[in-house]
Amino acid sequence: MTEEHGGAPPDEYVEAEIHRLLAEDPDVAEQGITVLRRERGLVLYGEVESPHRREEILRRVAERFPDVPITSDIGVIRAQAPTQVEELP
Repeated sequence: MTEEHGGAPPDEYVEAEIHRLLAEDPDVAEQGITVLRRERGLVLYGEVESPHRREEILRRVAERFPDVPITSDIGVIRAQAPTQVEELP
């Protein structure tokens, strides 16, 4: 099998590999992240339960694909109960 684009894998390959990495890595096991292709690279989109988890995902993807521009649009959902009662008007 030959590589295209001057040795860089095609975007579809990278998208599939990122999905596989996030889903199959036992330390990540994250299936709620979507990979979107943009003009200048890929965007990781979704929500995770902590900033640490988001950083771990981005670190692992950057390590695996150091030459691919990756942008994060991963939000953090509040997993713990609120500490204050919200007053509605």
